[in-house]
Amino acid sequence: MFNKILIANRGEIAVRVIRACREMGIETVAVYSEVDRNALHVQMADEAVCIGPGKAQDSYLNMENIISATVLTGAQAIHPGFGFLSENSKFAQMCKECNITFIGPDAETIDNMGNKSKAREIMLKSGVPVIPGTEGSIETVEDALKEADRIGYPIMVKASAGGGGRGIRIVRAKEELKKAFETAKSEAKVAFGDDTMYIEKFIEKPRHIEFQILADNYGNVIHLCERDCSIQRRNQKVLEEAPSPVMSHELRKKMGEVAVKAAKSVNYKSVGTIEFLVDKNFNFYFMEMNTRIQVEHPITEMITGVDLVKEQIRVSAGEKIEFSQEDIDIKGHSIECRINAENPKKGFRPSPGTITLEHLPGGSGVRIDSSIYQGYTIPPTYDSMVAKLIVHGADRKEAISKMKRSLEEFLIDGIDTNIEFQLNILYNDSFQKGDYDTGFIQSNEDTLF
Repeated sequence: MFNKILIANRGEIAVRVIRACREMGIETVAVYSEVDRNALHVQMADEAVCIGPGKAQDSYLNMENIISATVLTGAQAIHPGFGFLSENSKFAQMCKECNITFIGPDAETIDNMGNKSKAREIMLKSGVPVIPGTEGSIETVEDALKEADRIGYPIMVKASAGGGGRGIRIVRAKEELKKAFETAKSEAKVAFGDDTMYIEKFIEKPRHIEFQILADNYGNVIHLCERDCSIQRRNQKVLEEAPSPVMSHELRKKMGEVAVKAAKSVNYKSVGTIEFLVDKNFNFYFMEMNTRIQVEHPITEMITGVDLVKEQIRVSAGEKIEFSQEDIDIKGHSIECRINAENPKKGFRPSPGTITLEHLPGGSGVRIDSSIYQGYTIPPTYDSMVAKLIVHGADRKEAISKMKRSLEEFLIDGIDTNIEFQLNILYNDSFQKGDYDTGFIQSNEDTLF
């Protein structure tokens, strides 16, 4: 096991990893930008190293500075969290060459699964069901038009290196394609430095259901059941729950087996997530794989009792998974709400600023993953998520009631938040019935805002 781990991230995920390490008896090193010098993860870690100015490009994405900080402090491994360098194959390879353990899969796997069009090809060869679409990347508008005619509208133009809802456009008619292709391509270039595109069939009103994977270095691969991530705004998740309210035992078994097959097809090691779209007839299609810990991992931890961050660290240290698929059992129901510093009534405008008053909810089955505190100033430089509120109940009805109560207790003054917006989702009749899809927010704008 490692003696010291550097966390190449910030915010709540850095705090989450520090807590796991402390419980495992592992020392931690925080890295931080100049604007994050007062951040909670900096105060909690055993050591902290400044790695550059506020811009992520100069600090949290600065590979050389992060490697230097690791060598300087004698850390043996780097935990990348999510976002930033967590799915960067160049960084994973750089760690390997410097004899530093990258807590995640190897560079080749990140490359294979991080490129969406390449991942599709691999899954097709492995017999994993995929959404009808192009088998490779699309270079020109002319090629896009030909492929769209072959696949049939509506389609989605997607960035191969995409994520977080960027570089994606839905196209319902031929005359819309040229503009959509060009704007998605330029957006992808700015966001990912890669404007490779592909096309797939747009599945109307799908559920977005993902399976949590855990794999070690000895060929053991298991899944820890599913999360329903269908409550989204512009392809970005807002609220997640586990298990999915539409999942049957038979469908879970079938999808879980396919998820494990997908992970084995790329010799996967570490934690990861296989994401599917499920249509109204419960046909499911592979969409992508996230080769890192997910924002919504706590709800899986709540229903399975497995600490995913600790397991991720153990696997990277060369330990075997100590339990089998048969040991995984769903206990109760869990919901996560992402609390963002933003104003939903003003187009979700970001709301950086100083927190003047804070009261966190508590009680049985309530968990807060956050890095904010009273007096902390949220910078405008990074993602707007400031906390994750997670609840666990005996069943879905109790989990919903517990989340409502917890949101109503949650107080953050000095900035705008989406707490009221999350409450409106919880009170929605369709949500309470479990009758929703990825278009839920757009379809209920009149009652949610």
